[in-house]
Amino acid sequence: MKRVFAGAALFIGAAVPAIAADMPYPVKAPVAPIQVFSWTGFYVGANVGFGGDKFDYPFQATQRQLQAEAAALVANTNGNFSLTSSGFFGGGQAGYNYQYNGGFVVGIETDFQWSGIKGRFEGNQTLNNNGVTTSAAFGTGSEVEWFGTIRGRLGYAWDRVFLYGTGGGAYGRVNTNGNFTLTGPNGVLGQIAAVSAGQTQWGWTAGAGLEYAFTPQWSFKTEYLYVDLGRSTLFSTAVNDVANGFSSNSSIAVDTTFHTMKAGVNYRF
Repeated sequence: MKRVFAGAALFIGAAVPAIAADMPYPVKAPVAPIQVFSWTGFYVGANVGFGGDKFDYPFQATQRQLQAEAAALVANTNGNFSLTSSGFFGGGQAGYNYQYNGGFVVGIETDFQWSGIKGRFEGNQTLNNNGVTTSAAFGTGSEVEWFGTIRGRLGYAWDRVFLYGTGGGAYGRVNTNGNFTLTGPNGVLGQIAAVSAGQTQWGWTAGAGLEYAFTPQWSFKTEYLYVDLGRSTLFSTAVNDVANGFSSNSSIAVDTTFHTMKAGVNYRF
């Protein structure tokens, strides 16, 4: 009997290592790599916003009359008047970002906006002269029909949050018009279009923005820009009557500046 038990023990002892060798060992599941978000790539998007500030109209006029035996008679005037501007705008943008390992991001962006930013002044006056009534109505103003920018962007990204500063060139079309209507007892006596001009103006822009990526491809942005489109001459005249010793000149221009605040979305490729 003892020999039987001893034989069985020897058999089991020899079999256990073989069975253990055939059993699979537990293997840990591979750890998925953490996806690091990157702002690098091209993007396009759309935006809407509100803006405004003022239109400035610097003006000057000078005339000079020579006299035979006395100093020349000279008269001149100059000054500036302003109109407050405001309005909505909307358009699109496109650009490219590159993110460095440390989180710094550089990029370039261009945008184009259709604009309703405008300012206008209107008034009227009535004159009664010995029972004869004459009235005058007048109005003048300017409007930014469209504008765009080409800017660099530089900022820092905390994963999906990107804070940046931006600046570059700006351009836009500014339309200006003015009218004067005189009405008497028998109806309209005359109507004069004092100024009607539309020109593309060039200038600069600077601002800052914040962008948040709510998916790997889509992001929401909000941005502030100050835009200065420079000065454009609306009206300029000069008279030089050498024979009679008379000369004169006059001019008026428009300076266009405005602040903008916009919100939009971008899609990255």
